[in-house]
Amino acid sequence: MTFAERLTRAQTVSGSLVCVGLDPDPAKLPSDMALAPQPFLAFNRRIVDATAPLAAAYKPQIAFYSALGKEAELVDTIRYIRERAPHALVILDAKRNDIGNTAEAYAREAFERYRADAVTVNPYMGEDSVRPFLARPDCGAIVLCRTSNPGARDFQDLLIDGLPLYRRVAERADRQWNEHRNLMLVVGATYPAEMAALRQAHPALSFLVPGIGAQGGDLDSTLAAGLNAEGTGLLINSARGIIYAGGGTAAAIHEAAAELHLEINRGRVPGCTAASAGAPPT
Repeated sequence: MTFAERLTRAQTVSGSLVCVGLDPDPAKLPSDMALAPQPFLAFNRRIVDATAPLAAAYKPQIAFYSALGKEAELVDTIRYIRERAPHALVILDAKRNDIGNTAEAYAREAFERYRADAVTVNPYMGEDSVRPFLARPDCGAIVLCRTSNPGARDFQDLLIDGLPLYRRVAERADRQWNEHRNLMLVVGATYPAEMAALRQAHPALSFLVPGIGAQGGDLDSTLAAGLNAEGTGLLINSARGIIYAGGGTAAAIHEAAAELHLEINRGRVPGCTAASAGAPPT
């Protein structure tokens, strides 16, 4: 299957636009997980078990693992996602970028070592630094465009021939880099007006959306700005708001994911009911 087909399948099977961020912080792990032989893997297994019917994607941020030498737990986490949620995409949030053989090595890291379906990519160095991540039609590159952080304005709003830089990034990515339809954009929920401009200009592109919850992004504004004509086109990420809900118990994690799932689908499909949010874990 192509990446575009896999994205459609993930959203269709789950009935969801939810992306669960797997960002384990040792200081926030539940007490019953902290002393496990592989605490990150144990906690991630709990999260996946609690959210598998609700998630279209999972997004581990590689820094949380590599900073503590826990890459093996990341590999095993992705393997577990394949077992419990085979429909779901795995997005490696690594923000990779380089040129030549180094970029190709980073692509092998994401797609062969970690077996991710997609990887976040920084386009600052230009087309040749992004191409290696787009060479495999079944895997995707998610290009940083309008990010959710306050400092995004420092460079992304600079005008280039009358348009802000983030618009030029999207324009180049859509028109020149997306032959395999395996490119997405990172567009933060904290900038809904910018998201709306990007959706109008690029109706066929899908957006990975950080910034809901802890960063202050508004879900209703995001849906109004970013949904495409089919009621899709978004993967809405939540990490802290889901995985640490209720102190990280399985029931609380499920409830938080189900609530986000329901709120999104209410915005997509009028009359959505709680029945579509799945049953709680046993």
